[in-house]
Amino acid sequence: MTVTDSGGAALAEVRRRFEEAGFAVVRALFGRAEIDRLCAEFAALHAAGPVPGHFEPRAPRGGAPADPLLTHPRVMHPHEISAPARDVLLDPRLRTVLEALLGEEPLAAQSMFYFKPPGARGQALHQDNFYLRVEPGTCVAAWVACEVIDRENGGLQVVPGTHLMDVFCPEEADAELSFAREYVPPPPGLSAVPVDMAPGDVLFFNGSLVHGSGPNRTADRFRRSFIGHYVGRSTERIGDHYRTLSMAGERVPLPKSEGAGPCGTEFAPHGPH
Repeated sequence: MTVTDSGGAALAEVRRRFEEAGFAVVRALFGRAEIDRLCAEFAALHAAGPVPGHFEPRAPRGGAPADPLLTHPRVMHPHEISAPARDVLLDPRLRTVLEALLGEEPLAAQSMFYFKPPGARGQALHQDNFYLRVEPGTCVAAWVACEVIDRENGGLQVVPGTHLMDVFCPEEADAELSFAREYVPPPPGLSAVPVDMAPGDVLFFNGSLVHGSGPNRTADRFRRSFIGHYVGRSTERIGDHYRTLSMAGERVPLPKSEGAGPCGTEFAPHGPH
């Protein structure tokens, strides 16, 4: 489905699906030309070389097996170094949907861009609020597809219904399949389902929803995507590494979350931050 300025009924359906399953896809929220410009921006960033603290590709070590994620790592907080990335993170169309899902004014907490080249590992099933540590409540992700994304090139899988559950303490992931250490197995009776997407589609999902992706098993297809994480204006605390902004681009500092989270202190997260 699509959401337009006059699409109140469509927006209500997105909200209904989000509340029932923990996720909803809005098709073609961004146009193909917009997505092409965004991809061109990140191609230029990659060609220009590292940006410390945001994007630090590395050459493979001598004799080590080639890891595509060394040469094409994800870009962290690109909205701080790229005007086009900032424009997408704070886009009014995203704000319209996010306001409906959060029930209040959204704040942007993070942006990321994934190249996910052929042969790259995925990210094992996990929950975003394990990292963001939003208090009270949770975060919402807006996951923008930048090309055709399917099961072969490492598209997302989600576990419907887990958005109604607490944040779990994860197990250790298989390092041959996942670049992140955390793995949350689907709870009994639930299973992961794939979400195929086209360029410009946006997947919105709850921060407690268990989701992840497998490796990119194609020989010649990237799986580029732009992700924003958002919280409601009523949020009182958030984890380290997150610098919240209003959708107008103004800084909205939040205190850091307290306590040790669902694992106590023994499990240091290595994921979306």
